[in-house]
Parts: sequence; structure tokens; C-alpha cells
Amino acid sequence: MNTAALSQPEYEVLVTRDVRVPMRDGVQLCTDIYFPAHNGQPLPGKHPALLCRTPYCKDETEASSGYGRYFAERGYIGLIQDCRGCYNSEGEVDFLAPEAEDGFDTLAWISRQPWTDGQVGTWGTSWCGWTQTGPAALGAPNIAAMIPNMSGAIGHQSSVRQGGALELRFLAWAFWHSAGNPQKRLKANPALNAALNFGSPSFADWLTRLPLRPGMTQLALTPAYERWALRLLTETDFTAWWQQPSLAPARYHQRWPDVPILIVGGWYDSYTRATFDNYLGLRRLGRDQVKVLVGPWTHGSGQVEQPYAGDVQFGNDAALGSFLDLHLRWFDAALKGKITGIEEMPPMRIYVMGGGGGQRAASGRLFHGGHWRDEQEWPLARTRFTSYYLHADGSLSPQKPADDASATTYRFDPANPVPSIGGNVSSLIELGPMPQGITDPAFAPRGPRMRDIMSPGGFNQVEGPRFYGCKPPYLPLGSRPDVLVFQTAPLAQDLEVTGPIEVRLWVASSARDTDFTAKLIDLYPSSNWYPAGYALNITDSILRLRYRGEGKTALAYTPGEVVEVTITLYPTSNLFVAGHCLRLDLSSSNFPRFDVNPNTGEPLGTERRRVGADNTVFHHAHRPSHIVLPVIPR
Repeated sequence: MNTAALSQPEYEVLVTRDVRVPMRDGVQLCTDIYFPAHNGQPLPGKHPALLCRTPYCKDETEASSGYGRYFAERGYIGLIQDCRGCYNSEGEVDFLAPEAEDGFDTLAWISRQPWTDGQVGTWGTSWCGWTQTGPAALGAPNIAAMIPNMSGAIGHQSSVRQGGALELRFLAWAFWHSAGNPQKRLKANPALNAALNFGSPSFADWLTRLPLRPGMTQLALTPAYERWALRLLTETDFTAWWQQPSLAPARYHQRWPDVPILIVGGWYDSYTRATFDNYLGLRRLGRDQVKVLVGPWTHGSGQVEQPYAGDVQFGNDAALGSFLDLHLRWFDAALKGKITGIEEMPPMRIYVMGGGGGQRAASGRLFHGGHWRDEQEWPLARTRFTSYYLHADGSLSPQKPADDASATTYRFDPANPVPSIGGNVSSLIELGPMPQGITDPAFAPRGPRMRDIMSPGGFNQVEGPRFYGCKPPYLPLGSRPDVLVFQTAPLAQDLEVTGPIEVRLWVASSARDTDFTAKLIDLYPSSNWYPAGYALNITDSILRLRYRGEGKTALAYTPGEVVEVTITLYPTSNLFVAGHCLRLDLSSSNFPRFDVNPNTGEPLGTERRRVGADNTVFHHAHRPSHIVLPVIPR
């Protein structure tokens, strides 16, 4: 085994652009290849390869990350490929569906090249994580190492749909990606660029007219995008389409290669549950080379180098010094047999949020603090799963309610949904105007044009002009009549919550279908910095009543029927400091994070009616609604 230090930048780089890699159906995907070189010639011999497949333009990916050139300088063959239907590649974008087969075929092509030693490492974030897990789910034989950063597991269960509701971020993705994608086949008519980028209604506008109607939005100009966007809206059961390896790679963990896999996630990422689903599923199969790293981050590769999430500041150590360096350590160890220190990483490294002083940091954010900790398993072996029960007086405590009959009923109006303020979201954005003088999006990088419709991360749960759907006088969310607030007394001592979280409710509704939402909050007391306190969102989720139970197939509901439901919140790790309160907010909407239930019970995604619902949450001795918290003994 080579025990030398990390690979050094000792080579020149030669780039071969737009190499056409054939897929099984004849479509060719354009790929840039970064070769290590010496004296102007490619380095002789065979070398390990590192592959990223992206829908975000291979040129922009390299310009922003520098990974291809960085790895080639260190003796790797770097490959960055435009996904099907994107930029220079052929074919049509069909959501994530083609990524498993396209990735498998690309890996097979690499294995036939004279410059490869047979080992391929894969890397990438978000969609570029799905492009790794898809071919892994097909058992691609030459994957030798992986770093899927903030990626999916079972899209229907979380990350695309959640508890039966649709995360609207992927509809937003269809709008902004179709506008910025300059693929020649897609934009064969040059007028399409003008139609999509100059004067079209924004996605924020279309949020007022959901569900989308065929032929009514600018997506009709790009039929491939419209087809899959409408499918996301209307194909709500866990059908064969949702179960394929590209969209549900976790169903095929037994096929994944048994190689070093570093799964990276964030507590405020849109894929947090999927991060642990992949980790757990693989470890349960005895894949001891699989490790997980989770920080207090929002979604993205750059975000792992930031010590904040939304309006919340953590310790400076929350930010990785260099994500690129972490990749090099992982791949050097896995593909070159070097001793890099990464092999000493335990199975889990997580950041426990909280414990800061709550002052306003120099950045203007609340200082929440936190620290890193190494662990061996998930949930942690020392976890004490503790139920905190809802009470009629709005309290939340480990004591079960004693009432024989107690419930709270509120009116849920789909026309007036609860605004989303922070949380685990990504890509819920839109493209702003084109730079002055530029008419072709191929010459207008996406980054400067992007603007959030909904910002991810931690925020005080008080309405404000920067949050979509909020209106003056900008009051606390908990003051709305359709938000039920249950909170503990100020904690007498610190309480750490680390692990998976469930909210178990007994509910009823006057409607044929409706939603129930849950949000866990760390409630700061009044301070000089925040005289009214600070209600920090930690994690949340949603449950569509027709998808109670296993959540795969819609179930009928009879208005007035009392049913037990479970809302699975995204896992988290947070230290609730003495003097703080644990708070649980319940409601029936969280918009625009999720689509709004029309309450009619009709097929979703095509409805034209909305009705109000009287929704009831029970909290008495015989129907003791509660949240199950993974408490870690101090």
C-alpha cells in the first residue's frame, strides 16, 4: 500500500471537450475529459477516473468548482458530462428517470477506454448525487468510490414528495432550468429563448394559480419539461415510475457496489431524511466502508464551507475548510491506497447544533452555536425515545393527558395557507432578468440570475416582507388561528435531541381529505438581542390524510372519522439549552414548501375546487397525541 502523502499537483492538464459518449438508445452525451499531462502529452499508462454527471452545464460546473482540473493535476482522469437533454448533450430531460441507465452506460464506456485502470470514483451534489446513486442501484461494476452530497433515496417518500404532499421546488426547477437550458434541440426555434427569458410570468406568479394546467404556462413551449412537471403533480401513488432505480435507489441497496461511500448531508438540507435512509440501508447490509458526514448546512456544495444556515450562525468550525480537500482524501485513500487520515473517520460525524449564547452575531444572525461529535450508529445506541404529550392548555410535557375528552379544532382555508418560513428546502427559486445586452442564456450564468422564492435554513417564525405569502402587520406564525402551538415550560436543564423524530396524532376532519403539518421549534427566551424571544425552526414535515398508513397508495377517508396518523419529521441534532422551551406547531399547510391540499378528496393535481376544512387534533387520555423525541442523556 502506498503510504505517501496526498496526491500533489504535479501534472499539466489537457482537456478534450465535447467527447460524445453513446447511450444504449443511441443518444450521445457530451463529456469533457481532463487528462494529467507532462510536456504537453497525456500521461502514459492507466489511471483512476473521477466522474460527475450534471444537468447544470459541465462548463459552469468546472468553472465554479474546478474539480476536473484539480484532480487531473493530481494524476486522475476527470470527466464532467452534461446529462441527457441538457446543454450540449442530446435527448430530452425526463426528470431523474434516465439517470440510472445513462450513468451505467457512461461508466461502461469509461471501462473500455485505454487510459483507465478500471476504477471510477463519482462525485456531485443534489441532482449530481442522484446521477451517482442511480447507476449504483443498477450495480455498475466499476464504481470504486462515491461521494453523493445531499442526494435522494426514495423520492416518493421524501425529497420530491413527502407524506403524500409535493415539494414544489421541483416544479420551480422545471421553470428555471428550461429557461436557462440552451440545448439546440430544445431551443430549435430561436424565439423560445425570448419567450422563456423575457417577460414570461415568474414561478412566484404561477404559485397563485396552482395546480398547473396543460398548455397554460411557458412550460408548454418546452413539452419535455411540461410532461414531467405535470406527472409530478398528478402521479401521486407509489407507482412503478416512482419505484425505478433512478427515483428510488434505496430500494436497490443490495445491488450497490461494496465500496467506500461517503454520504454527506445537512440538517437544513432538502435531503436530510434521504441521507440517513441511504446510510442505514447500506450499513444494515454490512457495508462497513459507508460513512456519513452531516453538518448544520443548507443545500449545496458551497454551503458545507459556510458556518450558517438562513438566519442562524453556528461556530466557525461548522464550516469545512475545503470540501475539495475532503474529496481528495477520500479518493486518494479509496483509489490510490494512500493513508490520508480519512480512514480514521468513524462511521458517523455529526454536528450537534445549539449551545450558543443566542446573541446577535456580527453577521446579524442569531448565534446558535454547536459542536462536532463522532458516533458509531444511528439512532445512537444511548437514545432514550421520549414522548412529549399535547395538552388542552397548550402545554407539551412527558406526562400523559388525564382528560377523558379533549380536542382542538381549527379552520383550514386552502386559499390562505400558512407561509413557509425557512426549513429544509432547495431550488425553490426563479431566474431574474437577463444581464443587460445579453439575449442568449448560454452566455448568462445562472448564479447571478437566481433569486429565492423561499429561503432555506433557520429563521425566527415571525412573518416578514422577505417571506413569500406574508402580509402586514407581519405577526408571529403561532398567532394564526390555524396554527396550534404546544410548548414545554422553560427547561430546567439542557436537553439534547439527536435522531429520527415522529409526531403521532389522533385527528379528524370535516373534509374528504386534508393535510396535517408539524414543526419542531427551539424557543429562545427574551433577551437583550431578541426582546420578544426567538422561535427557531429545527425540523418539520407534512402528512396528507389520504396517504396515512404506509403512504404508498391513497386511502379513502370518511369525514368525521377519527384516525391515528404519523408525521415523520426530518432527523436532526439540536441542544435545547436550559431556559429554552421545546415547541411543537401543528397546522394543515406550509406553503410554498409544499402544495396545498384542496380538501375535496378529488384526484390531486387537476382539481378546480377548494373547500375549507374543520380539522381536529385530539389530546386526551384515550387519544394522547404526542411527539417522540430521541433524547440523548447528557
